[in-house]
This record gives sequence, C-alpha cells and structure tokens, in this order.
Amino acid sequence: MRSPAWTWDELLLACSLVANNQWRELRETDAQVAELSALLRSLPLHGSEARSLPTFRSIGSVSRKTTDLASNRPGYPGKPTRCGKLDKVVVAAFLEHPAELSAAAVAIRKGISSASLSQVPEQPDEMSDDGVTSLEGRLLARWTLARERDPKLRRRKLDHARRLGQPLRCEVCSFDFGRLYGELGEGYIEVHHVLPLHVSGVQETGLDDLAFLCANCHRMCHRSRLGESWRTPAALRAEIEEASKRRLTR
Repeated sequence: MRSPAWTWDELLLACSLVANNQWRELRETDAQVAELSALLRSLPLHGSEARSLPTFRSIGSVSRKTTDLASNRPGYPGKPTRCGKLDKVVVAAFLEHPAELSAAAVAIRKGISSASLSQVPEQPDEMSDDGVTSLEGRLLARWTLARERDPKLRRRKLDHARRLGQPLRCEVCSFDFGRLYGELGEGYIEVHHVLPLHVSGVQETGLDDLAFLCANCHRMCHRSRLGESWRTPAALRAEIEEASKRRLTR
C-alpha cells in the first residue's frame, strides 16, 4: 500500500510552515518538520492502515512536500519540482488569503491538541459540490457541521428564541416553515454558526454564535467557492441584494 495523497488540511499545515519560513523549504533536520510529521500522522483523515506505513508522512516526505510548495510558488527563481494539482491550488489560495489560511492552520493545530477535532466523526457535506474543500479545511468544516447538527444545541437556541418571543424564521430571507407548511413546519428551523472556526477558535458554542436559517440559505452560507469558504447571514443577504440589482439592470 502506498501512502495516500495529501489532503487540503495536510497541505494547509505544510504551506503554513513554508510561509512562516519566508517561502523557503525546510530540511529534514529542522525540528519543525519532525513536529509536523508527528501531527500529520495523528490527524483523523486516513485509516489506521495508512498510518502504520513507515513512509506515511515521514520526516523525509514532509520535508519534500515543503520543497514542492516552496518551489511551485509564482516567482520562484529556480526550477519547480513536480507536484500535485492540489499543491498548486493550496499555494495560490495561501498567497491570496494568507491571514485566513494561517488562522485556519492554527485552529486545526489547536483542535487536534485539545482532541476536539479527533473525536468528531465524518459529516455529510464536508466537501463542496465541486469536490473542493472549503478554504478553512475539511476538519474545521467537519467540526462546525457536527456542532450545528447537535440536537441539544439547536433545542437550546429554539427555547431561548421562544422565551424572548422571537419568530422562528430565516434571518436571511425571512422564510417561515410554519407559515408555508402549517403544522408540519411549526417549530422547524436550521442553525448556522455566524463565524467560522478559524475566526472564533475551537471553543464552546454560545447561543449568540448561532443564527436561524432556512435550508437553502444554510447551504449557501456553507457553499465553497475559490476565494470564499464561509458566509455570515449578513454577507449572504448582501449577495442576494446584489443579485437582485443585477437582474433589474438586465
């Protein structure tokens, strides 16, 4: 069995190391390479069979990957190494969104060290429709989706809204399940984290961190596009308003 291909999350962590090293490769003797190798071998992204391979994310393979990432940066003065397509995509994304992706790398590290991310099972919709992981990484998306699907958390949010007399309708488009579907839709609404984990950090979720959304708006808030990996309800409302203006000017 060969070592599995590098995932977005793994490349994100390696690219963060290269970026912090002024976009230079890191040698096998660098302590940071050994630390990253140990971290990658602990990530819940590959099965135990892959992790049992001596070459799986070894110190040598991690060092070579930093060479791939460094040498395939636009403007690199030497000859780039041969690398995978995803390597180049991650490098381009990191150059375009250095603060966002650096923060995502930090959040993944914190989530793994606290065991928060290791304990979360795979979730539906971890990947976008085109198969590209959101910019903040699959593990953070998995953790966020797991929290949003926590029935206890959703119930607390609903109970809190009812006590305050707030309507259970979408905070973006104002869709009301009860109004359209009658008794079937009464009390139904989905919840969404207002901030992604790379902004909020791996922490306990408060009710103020959640927003009510209909299924359509919830999906659009999570939908990944190159250059975007997250939308707040306010940002999605702005997208809708802009789309409406464009339709009127046609």
